[in-house]
Amino acid sequence: MSFFSKKPTVQEQMKAQDKVLKKTQRDLTRDRTQLERQEKQIEMEIKKAAKQGNRQAATILAKQLVQLRKQKTKSYSVGSRVSSIGAQTKMMHSNMKMANAMGTTTKTMVTMNKVMDPQKVAQTMRDFEKESTKMGMSEELMNDTLDEILDESGDEEEQDAIVSQVLDEIGIEISGKMAEAPGAHRGALAGPSKGITDADLERQLAALKDP
Repeated sequence: MSFFSKKPTVQEQMKAQDKVLKKTQRDLTRDRTQLERQEKQIEMEIKKAAKQGNRQAATILAKQLVQLRKQKTKSYSVGSRVSSIGAQTKMMHSNMKMANAMGTTTKTMVTMNKVMDPQKVAQTMRDFEKESTKMGMSEELMNDTLDEILDESGDEEEQDAIVSQVLDEIGIEISGKMAEAPGAHRGALAGPSKGITDADLERQLAALKDP
């Protein structure tokens, strides 16, 4: 045997053993077939000797028949054991495959645990939640600020300023002449709770033009 020869793996050894067991089973089957043929032949010879009245030959043949049948029974017993060994070998092979799969999975999990530190992952998730909360608060603050800037009250003040500017340009003094104009006390300006509408403004201007 060469010192440089490669040692067969366990799977290769099991494969070679399975091959040997299958060959043994085929040999046993072939031997049983031959024994069955011999058994039929001896039975025919016993019947022939009995017909001829040859008791001694029939007795000898009967003993041979008994030994042959015992041999056939042993062959069946050995074949059964060989089949059992083959089944056990297949089970061992299956268990080895499962063990190898579990070993590979374990190595993968060990590698992943080394790469993925659970504490770092947990800290990253906490940081993400913290920053997400901050972003939500910032967005809410910006929206509130924009709502304050773009509030409708500012639009009303701007409209009142434009109306006052227009009245100033045409020489109408709101606190003076509009207060003395006919129907002013009945107009929209008399009520503190109502705003100046376009119709009210037109009526006030027409009253000032026709004293």
